[in-house]
Amino acid sequence: MQVDRILQWAEASISKVVCVANVHMLMEAHWNDDFSHILKLAELRTPDGMPLVWIVSLLQKRRQERVAGMDLLLGICEGAKTQSVSLFFLGSDTRTLDQIKARLDRDFPHVTVVGMSEMPRIEDMTAEEEEAVIQQVNAANPGIVFVCLGCPKQEKWMHKNKHSVNAVMVGLGGAFSVFAGNTKWAPKFVRDSGLEWLYRCIQEPGRLWKRYASTIPPFIFLALKQVVSKPKN
Repeated sequence: MQVDRILQWAEASISKVVCVANVHMLMEAHWNDDFSHILKLAELRTPDGMPLVWIVSLLQKRRQERVAGMDLLLGICEGAKTQSVSLFFLGSDTRTLDQIKARLDRDFPHVTVVGMSEMPRIEDMTAEEEEAVIQQVNAANPGIVFVCLGCPKQEKWMHKNKHSVNAVMVGLGGAFSVFAGNTKWAPKFVRDSGLEWLYRCIQEPGRLWKRYASTIPPFIFLALKQVVSKPKN
């Protein structure tokens, strides 16, 4: 359903922001009111990670499906084969983008990719450089722009430029690396068990262990607190 909605927006050339929310993103929003406001203004937020799925299911008393970044990327590539929707990949590095292009050529040969581009560090970008990036994207006229700058940078950038970029922007974070084959995607049984974070941490301990150590315990505490305090109907 989320993929269909994104493709419909893209076909209509509507500027939208899609955020793929995981535990890290929710804790960033909890600690930062401005970032929380940015997420609330996004047109679509999808739950990436079984802990979020379980909590949402408990609180809303209905089954919530998981919609991860890779699910969106694969679903959109599959759907774009039969629809007039073109793609632009923004962020990451040249090697990863080349690998993504090679996989698209192999697995999704009918998908139209109108551009792929690295991006300077947001912290170092001048107004002129940022405007040049926006002009480059708009000149390519994509229906969907996949953005890989890392959380919370990509969400802030998409929010800031929503009315400047003429396309649906989807923040994918680590999905670029997985799609390119640089990082292994956890097996389905690991994803379904809620242990994908551990699988990823084993692959990239130097980059991820501090993030998980600082976000998972407070998330569990806050989530359980919210479940326990929820009024019984």
